[in-house]
Amino acid sequence: MNKAVFLDRDGVINEVKTKRVKFVNHPDQFHFLEKVPEALKLLDQSGFKLFVVTNQGGVGLGYLSKQELGKIHDYMMNEIQRLTGVEIEEVACCIHKPHEGCTCRKPEPGMINDLAKKYAIDIAKSYMIGDRVMDIEAGKKAGCQTVLISNRPRVDFEVDFIYPSLYEAATFITKSGK
Repeated sequence: MNKAVFLDRDGVINEVKTKRVKFVNHPDQFHFLEKVPEALKLLDQSGFKLFVVTNQGGVGLGYLSKQELGKIHDYMMNEIQRLTGVEIEEVACCIHKPHEGCTCRKPEPGMINDLAKKYAIDIAKSYMIGDRVMDIEAGKKAGCQTVLISNRPRVDFEVDFIYPSLYEAATFITKSGK
């Protein structure tokens, strides 16, 4: 069985709600957060399969089309490959409207569970990394170790680890030997 890191997209991999970017609705609005390519390379070199699991309710709400979302993800994956040689195995998206009641939208673990089954992932040796409680809840429900990307040292929900950046989280994960 394989080990994996499941990554939320907005706020973990790329900027969102910053001075430069409000939402990512076009590839030209996609900007990596600091040292994200290096973090992905560390994880890949440590034998983790990498997946992106992202809620993209903007599609269901009509802010962008499935095709536009696909172009954003193609751009992201191509840039990661170009910068690092790392391949993201798959990007899983929930494009339903918020509160639609689907089983794929985080905090439900549907996307993680589906990927784990498809790629023979050992969930107990895997991590979910996100920047919001819904990411952490999805990881917990799936049975992953969870990492919150936050500058706050404590939060009022259960999370296994907190780091201020994906790079710092990747450094910890790769040194933990899991």
